[in-house]
Amino acid sequence: MERRRMDAALLVLFLGHLAAALEVPLDLPQPPTITHQSPKDYIIDPRENIIIHCEAKGKPHPSFSWTRNGTHFDIDEDPNVTMRPHSGTLVVDISRAKAEQYECVYQCTARNKHGTAVSNNIVVKQSRSPLWSKEKIKPIVVQEGVSLVLPCRPPAGLPPPIIFWMDNNFQRLPQSSRVAQSLNGDLYFSNVLRDDSRNDYICYARFPYTQTIQQKQPITVKVLNKEPADERKPSFLIPSGPSSSKTVLRGQVLEMECIAEGLPTPEVSWTKVSGDLPAKRTSFLHYQRTLRIVNVSESDAGDYRCTARNQLGSVHHTIHVMVKAAPYWISGAPRNLVLAPGESSVLTCRASGTPKPSITWAMNGIPIENSPKDLSRKVEDDTIIFTDVQPGSSAVYQCNVSNDYGYLLSNAFVNVLSEPPRVLTQSNKVYQVIKNHRALIDCASFGSPIPKITWFKDSRSSTLDGDPYILHDNGTLEIHIAQAHNSGRYTCVARNSIGIYENHVSLEVKEPTRILKQPEYKVVQRGKSVVFECKVKHDPSLIPTMTWLKDDGELPADERLIVDSDSLTITDVTENDAGVYTCIMNTTLDHDSASAELTVVERPDPPTDLELTDQKKRSVQLTWTPGDEHNSPIQKFLIQYEDLLHHRGHWHNLTEVPGTKTTAHLKLSPYAHYTFRVLALNAVDFSRPSLSSRVYKTEPAAPDENPTGVQGFGTEHDNLVISWKPLSGLQSNGPGLHYKVMWRQKAVDSDWTTVTVANNSKFVVSGVPTFVPYELKVQAVNDYGAGPEPAIAHGYSGEDLPVAAPENVQAIVMNSALAEVHWDPVPFKLIRGHLKGFKVYYWRERSLHKHNPHHVEKQILTFSGNHTRGMLPGLHPFSLYSFNVRVYNGKGEGPPSPTRQFETPEGVPGTPTSLIVTNPNLDSLTLEWSPPHVRNGRITGYTLKYQQVNNSNELGPMEELALPANETSVTLPNLKYSTRYKFYLNAKTVRGAGPAISGEGVTIMDEALISQLDVDVGTGNTQTSHPIARSPSRHPTPQAPSVSPFGNVSSLVGEDGALISWEYRGPEKNVYVEYKNKNSEAEEEWQKELVNGSQNFMLKGLKGGLSYRVRVVAKGHHDQPPLLSEEVLVTVPAVASRQVDIATQGWFIGLMCAIALLILILLIICFIQRNKGGKYPVKEKEDAHTDPEFQPMKEDDCTFGEYSDNEDHKPLKGSRTPSNGTVKRDDSDDSLVDYGEGGDGQFNEDGSFIGQYSGKSASRDTAEGHESSEAPSPINAMNSLNSFV
Repeated sequence: MERRRMDAALLVLFLGHLAAALEVPLDLPQPPTITHQSPKDYIIDPRENIIIHCEAKGKPHPSFSWTRNGTHFDIDEDPNVTMRPHSGTLVVDISRAKAEQYECVYQCTARNKHGTAVSNNIVVKQSRSPLWSKEKIKPIVVQEGVSLVLPCRPPAGLPPPIIFWMDNNFQRLPQSSRVAQSLNGDLYFSNVLRDDSRNDYICYARFPYTQTIQQKQPITVKVLNKEPADERKPSFLIPSGPSSSKTVLRGQVLEMECIAEGLPTPEVSWTKVSGDLPAKRTSFLHYQRTLRIVNVSESDAGDYRCTARNQLGSVHHTIHVMVKAAPYWISGAPRNLVLAPGESSVLTCRASGTPKPSITWAMNGIPIENSPKDLSRKVEDDTIIFTDVQPGSSAVYQCNVSNDYGYLLSNAFVNVLSEPPRVLTQSNKVYQVIKNHRALIDCASFGSPIPKITWFKDSRSSTLDGDPYILHDNGTLEIHIAQAHNSGRYTCVARNSIGIYENHVSLEVKEPTRILKQPEYKVVQRGKSVVFECKVKHDPSLIPTMTWLKDDGELPADERLIVDSDSLTITDVTENDAGVYTCIMNTTLDHDSASAELTVVERPDPPTDLELTDQKKRSVQLTWTPGDEHNSPIQKFLIQYEDLLHHRGHWHNLTEVPGTKTTAHLKLSPYAHYTFRVLALNAVDFSRPSLSSRVYKTEPAAPDENPTGVQGFGTEHDNLVISWKPLSGLQSNGPGLHYKVMWRQKAVDSDWTTVTVANNSKFVVSGVPTFVPYELKVQAVNDYGAGPEPAIAHGYSGEDLPVAAPENVQAIVMNSALAEVHWDPVPFKLIRGHLKGFKVYYWRERSLHKHNPHHVEKQILTFSGNHTRGMLPGLHPFSLYSFNVRVYNGKGEGPPSPTRQFETPEGVPGTPTSLIVTNPNLDSLTLEWSPPHVRNGRITGYTLKYQQVNNSNELGPMEELALPANETSVTLPNLKYSTRYKFYLNAKTVRGAGPAISGEGVTIMDEALISQLDVDVGTGNTQTSHPIARSPSRHPTPQAPSVSPFGNVSSLVGEDGALISWEYRGPEKNVYVEYKNKNSEAEEEWQKELVNGSQNFMLKGLKGGLSYRVRVVAKGHHDQPPLLSEEVLVTVPAVASRQVDIATQGWFIGLMCAIALLILILLIICFIQRNKGGKYPVKEKEDAHTDPEFQPMKEDDCTFGEYSDNEDHKPLKGSRTPSNGTVKRDDSDDSLVDYGEGGDGQFNEDGSFIGQYSGKSASRDTAEGHESSEAPSPINAMNSLNSFV
């Protein structure tokens, strides 16, 4: 008892060692291990070579041997058998032998000096597909309604064949709840029918290994129908009896079947008596006849009941299922052990089965009881306990577990080694993981004793053994949820009692791949295009690959499908494109996907199979069959009709019904030949029309309705036109349609006058009094009778012009622009028609001001309806108006009322026409103006306001001055000198002040300029600190037309320009302001500015110090001469400036520097040209170079030697000598401007230019030597510099 406790404790201690066991590297000594072998039951194809596999590894590499049927198999003695090099695999060449000779039980042995491993017993059998024995099968004759079984009984094959029934045309025979094939291949009929008669019931057997099909002789079945079979309750054909039993092995497939016969055909159902059926592993086949349970376990044992039921009763059968089990591992096969000397461990072979299996042990292929004794080893049933192992104890142990249903054979070695640790994981390996995913960093190690693994990160400050790190027994380090800060370098340290080993790896945490914009569900019409977008975000260090799928498969190879980086486009969509599209973004670490469905819609197919039923005189029922909806539900059906009798070729809408209906009750009209068609509407469009129905004719009848729209009116003053809307052919209800027209005066006791009118739309009654009310009726009549009693309509005979005018007409003036006109209504009889309204004719006779012209243009205001007053807006103030009033009807206007007059009161005046500032003095300015063009009354005076304007455009206090009406100028005294003023002038009437005109003026600086202004006026030489407005000086103008439309042309000059004002009364719309310099006489130099619609214009851009001639021009058609105003002279003062020293001005200094730089550049060019020489004779060049008086530039005064005062009068180097043989010294002082004048220049024979230094010598002699006495100025300074050069 104590011994067992110690063994159990030792077992628990060594379980950890067992779980941590690793593969031994192949460079270390180890016993053999079988790595590959053929299956236990090995079925071979007899037409191919036999290959029996046996592969193993070990150090040293193992040798192989075989046993056959339990005895040694000497391969060298069989010429047909060879063993592959470095392998134990046998290859049997059957080309010279039969496969039957090698149907045996084989076992492979692999051994080296550390142990021996053995394979399973491999039972080799060849597949067989025997032929059916030939037999003559008699025809089967049965009575209709009875059951029938057609046997198949295929020949036994290896493996068993697959059975199916077909006919002579190799078509599978149809099966149903009445006809079914059983698991053994027989064909069962629950009851036969006459249609089951045939002569080609053929059973086929297909043998999978040889891929051959064997055929049974055809069976003929003849079903008789002498008398009807009696109905009967079900009974089972298989299995027989009330119960049966079935045994199945664990892990296999359980199939149970119940086939019943009966009439009518019974239905089969299944239940488990002792529990529920395992839903996930259960299926029903062959119309519920077969119950199939996959992956059978012990829980599936029990009783199963099948029930067959029809109308006459039911029958039951119980199947008792027993589950057996071949041996199977409980915790896996025994594992290899690697132990260091002195260590202890256990080898476990734990298995189960039904019945319970037996366990035997062997060492190196020899039963363990026959093996050498080893004190460190002890066998305890399914466990071997090793304690204090020693070198040399390595061996391979075999565990054999077996029962009646099979066996398990497993090899496990015990390898005793003393080995320092090593890490098998690749050094410097980079692990990549997606953020928030689990990271596993391997540290696969080996050593004996088993090494202990520790992990460090980056600086190795501490071991990684707590949250978030998990260290597994195999050395793997796990980070459950990896984050960016987990990236880095990791060190794995493996150590045991013999040594230590380090390995370095890296971890990179990447951003996840995410689809930011998923494809969306699309509904698209056939023939159009659709785009699925799939925008993705991924870690930039990972290479993404976009893949599109359709219905979880590859995209069709179609050029219409265009795949871009982030989208899928399908053009010209067809119905086959419908489906689910998935975009998958893959990287090396992760992926993301999204799907969207494409629905392809199209307008529906037209309805079919139109039928007319329930036919009556005035109705019929129409039915139809809807067409394909094309993925868009039908919303409604539209029924149309064609009347072949009255309107052939034209279809009319009759009615609509919901899309869920396929019938419509149609109301019809008499006397029509109908055909109908139906259109279906979905979300896309209407379908094409269906085919027309057959013709349906309705019988004639009297009209159901009368014409509509009956009305009476006159086209002449003595007639009455009765009109109506005629009935259509469909409304006529019969042939011979005509109308009965009736009329009589209203409010007069008279009889109806009746006429019969053919199928028309109006009738004219002549000789009736003017504008009299009538009652009217129109009735439809055909050959089958009259329509219903018509309703009475009302109308009037023809109108005539009114014969009276409104009386008591008067006007009430509301204000200067509005008057109200009153009148009495005109008697109805005198209007002689429908009163439409009143018209007021009014016109402006004249202005009450004596200067305004006469106006006679008439205006008309219309007041619709029965009014007795109206307002006249938009009148001119201070004017005399005339008016009259007329009534009008549908025929026209009546006579005018007596003309009346009224006067409008005064209004505020317009802007003064012009404002000019004249006679500027030190302390006064004179202002001249013209009265307003639009006075709107009597001018009672003017108001002048003015204020100072300083240099920053700030305004001073306002001064105000009242002026009488007869004044047009005023002089303002006591002003400040050299000051700018702004003026505002407006006119006044008794109604108030009008808008102001503004202007500016400047007083002069001192008295000295006054005389200069008087002298220079008009010349532009006046200099003041500000622009000064001048009175216009008259200039002789070209002869203008005798009558000019312009008047009061004036100007006002300010800082912004010259304001030109005028009065204009001409008809032309194109008005221009033209101006040009006073001193220019050319007519084409006039410059023009378009000023349409205005009577003043600001001329800008005029130059200071100049005077301009300005005129206003009106241009009409091309063939008419322009109309000119009188010219005014506008003088723009120059801007005064203080006298300053020009030499201190920055612009002058800059100009001088630029001139000096230009002169220096020209001198350098001359010097270079002189040294180059040009095209001169060689002799002269030599003379020039050898001239002893030639001097370079002097360093002390920075001048050229040939230009200095000490230089003799020598010619420039390389230049020609003038004809007189001398060159004056002063020639070198020529202006550069003179050099540019080439008129006097000459060329020598060699083409060189000789006039550049001689052309102006004579003219300059007299001028030189005299110093200039002119005052310093920019022009003089430039001349001085030119002469100096």
